[in-house]
Amino acid sequence: MQRPWTNTTLSLATPLLTLALAGCASKDTLLPPGDHSMLDLWRVHTSSVQGAEARLSEARQQVRRPLSVADEHPSSGPRADLRQRAQVLNQQFPRLPNPDLVMYVFPHLAGEESVPVPGYSTVFPLYRHVPYALPGERVEDY
Repeated sequence: MQRPWTNTTLSLATPLLTLALAGCASKDTLLPPGDHSMLDLWRVHTSSVQGAEARLSEARQQVRRPLSVADEHPSSGPRADLRQRAQVLNQQFPRLPNPDLVMYVFPHLAGEESVPVPGYSTVFPLYRHVPYALPGERVEDY
């Protein structure tokens, strides 16, 4: 039975290609000789990283700006305006009381294997959503 020409060509070309590529590279071209040890290379690399961190820290210090008067006094500036708007909204739509319920779960056995579960307390709100009063709705106690 005759083999196809692709299998024959491939079986002959693979060793020849491997020998050709192996002859092109030598140890000296891949790893140039030098008098530096691995420890020396490590020290050079880590010192350049530390130097880059120091330069980055210096650049950050130059970019940072001092606090302005508006930043020092929270009663002025854009944040104060937001606070005033929030207070107006809270006055128009006050939150209604949503009492917390405390539930105690007694010690019990759970699952098919009857695993003991110790007693614990949990807290949850009475209403699922936070209730808000409509404008003009009476919210004070009767």
